[in-house]
Amino acid sequence: MTIIDITPLVSAATPMFPGDTKFSATRCWEIGADCPVNVSRIVMSTHTGAHADAPLHYDENGKPIDQVDLAPYIGPCAVVQLTDQSPLVSKDSIAKALDEISVTAPERVIIRTYERIPSEWDENFTAIDAGAIDWLATCGCRLIGVDTPSLDPASSKTMDAHNAVRRADMRILEGLRLDDVAPGVYELIAPPLKLKGLDAAPVRALLRTMS
Repeated sequence: MTIIDITPLVSAATPMFPGDTKFSATRCWEIGADCPVNVSRIVMSTHTGAHADAPLHYDENGKPIDQVDLAPYIGPCAVVQLTDQSPLVSKDSIAKALDEISVTAPERVIIRTYERIPSEWDENFTAIDAGAIDWLATCGCRLIGVDTPSLDPASSKTMDAHNAVRRADMRILEGLRLDDVAPGVYELIAPPLKLKGLDAAPVRALLRTMS
C-alpha cells in the first residue's frame, strides 16, 4: 500500500478568501544558552489549506467541529477527475466519472477540478452544483471533498451546495491537493483537529492505495 499526502503546504503564501486571516508564524522561544527548545506561535483561519467544514460553518444551529462524528473522514473513497467542468460540476459528470471507475454507491467522493492547484487566489474556481450533492446523498455518500476553497462559488450568498450538504447531514473537506492523484478508489484518512466550538479545523489529509 502507498500513502499519498493530499494536504497542501501551509505558509504565509497559502491563498485565502479575500479578507480572511492569512497564515503567520512567530518563533517565541529559540534554542540557546538559556532555552533548550524551539516553540512557535501560529495565527491562521480555521479554513486555511486542507480543512473540514463543521455544520456550524453554514448552519447557525449546527455542530462545531469538536462534536462531529469522525467516521465519515476515514474509509473507502472514490477520487474523480473533472477538470473541464467550470463553473459548476454537475450530477451527470460525477455519475459518469464514478461509472468509469466502477463505483456505484460511494460513501466518500473527492473531486479533482484543477490540473495543478494555483499558487495564488483564484476567484473563478470550479464549484459543485447543489443538485449533484443531493444526488450523491441518495447514493449513500457521507462526505464530499474538493481541491478548491469551497463547494460554492466565491461570490455565493446563498451557499446552495453547503445547504445541500446540511440537508443530507454530509461532511465537507476543502482545499485538498490532488495534482498527482489518479482517479480510482482509495482509503481516506483525514480527521479534523478537535477545536472546541469552532466552525472548521485543519486536517492532514491522506489517501492510501487499496492494494
